[in-house]
Amino acid sequence: MAEAADFQGTSASPARRWLRRTGALLAGAPLLAGLLQLPAATPADAAGQESAQAASGTSGSVSVAVDSLSPSVPTEGDTVTVTGTVTNNAKQPVTDAHVDLRVGPSLDTRSAIDSLAKKSDDIQGPAGEAVGGKYTKKFPKLTPGVAEPFNISVPADELDLGQDGVYQLAVALSGETAAQPWDQVLGVQRTFLPWQPEEAGAKTKTTFLWPLVSDVHMTAETGSNEQQTPVFSNDDLAEEISPGGRLDQMVSLGKGLDITWVIDPDLLASVDAMTRSYQVRDEDGAITPGRNQAVAKQWLSELQQAVVGKEVVALPFGDPDLASLAHNGTAVTGSLSHLKEATDAVDNTVEPILHVKPSKDFAWPVDGAVDPSIMKVATSAGADKVIARSDSLQDDLSYTPSAARPIGGGTTAVVADSRMSTAFQGNLTKASASTLAVQRFLAQSLTLGLQTGKQRSVVVAPQRMPSVNQAQAMAEALGALQGGNWSESQDLTAAAKAKPDPSANRKVPPASAYPSSLRRQELPRAAFEQIARTHDKLGNFKVILTDESRVVTPFGRAMNREMSTSWRGRGVAAVGYRDNVESYLDGLIDGVKLIEKSETKLSGRSAMIPVTVQNNLVQGVEHLELRLTSKNPTRLKISGAAYEEQPVTVNGGHSQSVKFTTSANANGRAEVVAQLYTEDGQKYGEPVTFDVKVTEVTPTVMLVIGGGVLLLVLAGFRMYTQRKRAAAREAAEDAAAEAEDDVDHPAGTPQTPDASGDRLKEESEAGSGADAPQQPSDPAPDTAAESADPSGTGERVDR
Repeated sequence: MAEAADFQGTSASPARRWLRRTGALLAGAPLLAGLLQLPAATPADAAGQESAQAASGTSGSVSVAVDSLSPSVPTEGDTVTVTGTVTNNAKQPVTDAHVDLRVGPSLDTRSAIDSLAKKSDDIQGPAGEAVGGKYTKKFPKLTPGVAEPFNISVPADELDLGQDGVYQLAVALSGETAAQPWDQVLGVQRTFLPWQPEEAGAKTKTTFLWPLVSDVHMTAETGSNEQQTPVFSNDDLAEEISPGGRLDQMVSLGKGLDITWVIDPDLLASVDAMTRSYQVRDEDGAITPGRNQAVAKQWLSELQQAVVGKEVVALPFGDPDLASLAHNGTAVTGSLSHLKEATDAVDNTVEPILHVKPSKDFAWPVDGAVDPSIMKVATSAGADKVIARSDSLQDDLSYTPSAARPIGGGTTAVVADSRMSTAFQGNLTKASASTLAVQRFLAQSLTLGLQTGKQRSVVVAPQRMPSVNQAQAMAEALGALQGGNWSESQDLTAAAKAKPDPSANRKVPPASAYPSSLRRQELPRAAFEQIARTHDKLGNFKVILTDESRVVTPFGRAMNREMSTSWRGRGVAAVGYRDNVESYLDGLIDGVKLIEKSETKLSGRSAMIPVTVQNNLVQGVEHLELRLTSKNPTRLKISGAAYEEQPVTVNGGHSQSVKFTTSANANGRAEVVAQLYTEDGQKYGEPVTFDVKVTEVTPTVMLVIGGGVLLLVLAGFRMYTQRKRAAAREAAEDAAAEAEDDVDHPAGTPQTPDASGDRLKEESEAGSGADAPQQPSDPAPDTAAESADPSGTGERVDR
């Protein structure tokens, strides 16, 4: 990207600085003439010096670290103080060593600053003229491996700075070695010195985003109590918000700066949950009570104070990965709906906790990298402004245009400056690295402001989760910038509304231009498919609950977290989190189920078959239908048909038996399936299959009937023998009577009626006794009651 080599609107040098330079030039003229008469160095000498420097390496044998530069942006009358250390990395000592400051020429372009930063310790590059004199730190000897501190303070007027701009400030160590016994530069560290002593005519409006984003900490799991105590996957968030922690530093440092807060509502919800009773699952899977309520309350209180009067931009809940969703999730049904849910969740988190109304108009893809699909997804949930970055939406201009630019469809791309946004990445644990990052950031800002005479709006969007050292460097640079003379603060909404530069690029780059390094870190399609599967299970589960909010809210938020940008580069952890969410939901769903049944024996042609529904949840379930289906309806029917459905309602922690009327048409086995359904016809849970053995008459009944028949046969036989005996006795009595009559009564004497009457009475009495014979048509005796105990492994049902 081209840049102008000269600037418009730069201020003139002070008159006294011009007079001092003129005097120095006149005083040095005789010395210059003498130098011109000296013999030139031979090529062999020059080659020897070059080879010696090459042998020592471009970074020199002595490392120079600039730990601090104060003030970062000096003005007239200031004293510039540079502190640091020098370390002899060679195997031989350095003698007659001295550290001095050297001011190089001004750097006219932003690309020149980049080039110098890449070779900041190159001893072969130009280092500028040494200030010298009393502003030199001397070391008689530098022992190998020993770091020696230095501290040099120079009045700004002694640095001979010219026009407004950025100057190279080199800290160089010179000395001699036994192998090279002449004074030479053995180590150097270059940095940048912004110089703008007077107020700029057109100050740059700078917007600095201050992100409060963290990893995912809360799970979908909650306690069974009324408060639904949340369960955290770890207690790492407590470390971040504790005094000295990363998020504690972000709040403490940001409190005194003019910034735009960019906050993930999930972070607020998680810390807010920690202010009450919460639980933590340790590495062994055990759950222990959380004990950082006081820390959480203190952090939220400080944040509430810090955002008063400041702009707060809320990301969708969980900070969903827009690029992953655009590239891998849109083909999965329902994925975009999660983004809408994450955006809607902002209203229930940010304002109730922070007591400020946030802006939901901005979307922020990872590193501001965009393509058409990302833009489409980013605005699908209602955002009409997308925070991009200038290394993605590039401009072919000699200057840096303002951030805002319309890209069509009512969408505004707010293009953050890539150089300033990436200035604080990398390892800044060392003071020297942090100091270089601060000075480079300020140099880029001033050079940008000097490019044109017109006021422009610039946005800085740093990394989402700065470390403590990175945050401290950001705060130091931003404090110096806000105290300087060329920049003024502006919030993000104002930057988005600024008048766009007509020459700025408004064409979104194609998908092929999206960085491959970022694409490799995206959530795969399988992740969105698993999220969709979990969502479907949740939808099928919530319709049967009497209080669906107990599961819809925690699982809905968990699915938002499954799409979080924080999973980039942590694929294994992301899979583990999704698996835990789904398995926990499966466990809850399995809490409502049918009890397994063994084989059922059906005696007779009809009976009632019970099926039991168990509810292990803490809340009741309803809107369920239990269907019992006969696989062989010609043999066994359910309520006269192939199946029957009955509504089911079960209180929490209880079981409910549902009875179905069955009728048998033939003996044998019939397979029966019990299945729960939701009211909309969706299957719920696993079916229960069991066999019904149909026996129209059971062995006990057969035994009773056989016994009755035997009794009838015996009774008939006895009746036959009794009658035969009675007939024989009657014949004998008749014969005896006739003989007696022949003796007592002559023939023709009439008999008395008493004799025949007595015989009839005797026969009648004999027939009515206990052993009286029964007729086959008489009812059989009652059978014993049927046993309710199962026969073998089978289950007997009541008729």
